[in-house]
Amino acid sequence: MSADNKIWIFDTTLRDGEQALRASLSQKQKIQLAHAIARLNVDVMEVGFPVSSPGDFDSVQRIAREVKGPIICGLARAVAADIEACGAALKDAERRRIHTFIATSPLHLQYKLRKTLAEASDQAVAAIKLASRYTDDIEFSCEDAGRTPIDDLCWIVERAIAAGATTINIPDTVGYTIPNEYAAIISTLRNKVPNIDKARLSVHCHNDLGLAVANSISAIQAGARQIECTVNGIGERAGNCSLEEVAMIINTRKDILAPLYTDIKTTEIYRSSHLVSQICNMPIQPNKAIVGENAFAHSSGIHQDGVLKAQSTYEIISPEQVGIRQNELNLTSRSGRHVIQHRLAELGYTKDDYDLEAVYSSFVALADQKGRVFDYDLEALVFFQNLQEQDEFYKLEFLSSSTHTGHVASATVGLSCGGKIFTEAATGNGPVEAAFQAVQRISKLQIRMVDFNLSAKGSGEDALGQVDIIAEHEGRRFHGAGLATDIVRASVLAYVHVLNMIQRAQTIDAHKQAKANESQIKQAAGEI
Repeated sequence: MSADNKIWIFDTTLRDGEQALRASLSQKQKIQLAHAIARLNVDVMEVGFPVSSPGDFDSVQRIAREVKGPIICGLARAVAADIEACGAALKDAERRRIHTFIATSPLHLQYKLRKTLAEASDQAVAAIKLASRYTDDIEFSCEDAGRTPIDDLCWIVERAIAAGATTINIPDTVGYTIPNEYAAIISTLRNKVPNIDKARLSVHCHNDLGLAVANSISAIQAGARQIECTVNGIGERAGNCSLEEVAMIINTRKDILAPLYTDIKTTEIYRSSHLVSQICNMPIQPNKAIVGENAFAHSSGIHQDGVLKAQSTYEIISPEQVGIRQNELNLTSRSGRHVIQHRLAELGYTKDDYDLEAVYSSFVALADQKGRVFDYDLEALVFFQNLQEQDEFYKLEFLSSSTHTGHVASATVGLSCGGKIFTEAATGNGPVEAAFQAVQRISKLQIRMVDFNLSAKGSGEDALGQVDIIAEHEGRRFHGAGLATDIVRASVLAYVHVLNMIQRAQTIDAHKQAKANESQIKQAAGEI
């Protein structure tokens, strides 16, 4: 296959997607997602905005050092400090890209930047030249390109390429354009910009009118060769172009789109999608294309009969193509470590994805409770084992709760705090509230519950319950998750997860303050 026909997949789940979350991800969660997305075989992975915060800088730097395969990319405004932060964060990457941008539409130039197009163009050129000190892989985006006059767009794109940009991104920032209009923008750029052959044309579409995927497909038909997208289409407002949808459209409609192709490993789609959903606490709608619960379900009798006779009658994609395995192995407490490891390998997990001893210990305890453990149970155990940090300050030691008709509920909680166990009892309108009150008394942290969500992992009365909570402490929001066959225990585990997130945030803040104080002392000493 010709490289000219390859559609590069630029994943921005950890940058544009993460911006839309109600609570920020921890560094460990970002690393976990980065490895999963890398296994999809994306070409470029945009993993953060390094200048935005020390935490984002550290995450980008760690991903750059640890994740191999994709080009690791950081975002920067057309500002020297942003470019320099990107360069520093990405310096250890196997392959790196700096992605810089500036607005080009009259609306943004007048009201946001208060600059002329010429001034914005000069700023972009300076940023691209500065970025070239750190890498020869530079992407430039014309923010709000969809509402930029085409002649203005052609002019600034030509200048950006001349300055050294190797990828030119044409974002439909507010999801305003429609497919034939967007395709015309790409065609005009290819026809009117004299040096366009020296750069790859990229598209970044938002879904405000539900056209992000359609616009992206029309753009590659018009000559674009990179699609910027996110897993599950998460992102600002109505979201971004969905990675799994464009990948499977190109894969499925070869009759129309050939010789275009991607290098995406489609069998990794389902697992990556559900991992993003769990970690980001963003449920997948049941009727979501490709990865939704109903994507391969057939309720109509006529459809069921057709599928049984020939799968292709009502399924244009087989579940196996996106990594959904139809055969499930029922595991019991008598299943050994080798069986667990073998099953996880069949489910797409490598040995580096989990701690076998930790997962096996949780598996045996669950098997003793349930009798049989299914694939979805095993995957849930791996997911929650990966959420645990080695240096957890808070740990749930024991929990007892009771509810009597006509009486308030009560709960007793034992919590290890830095190795010392504290016990508290409390009452509430229900056992969950009572347990939360007891935990709060031990931690002495003022926490406001913003959201509480319970979902079942599996089916039947012995299904695992997953609790996701969003809690607020001192103006910052934290996401906690807990998993157990008992709802009260799952809720408390989610609360304890939040406590550990807060404690880690406080530790980081204290470390940053200590460094700032040290810097001030050195500066003062130098002035004496």
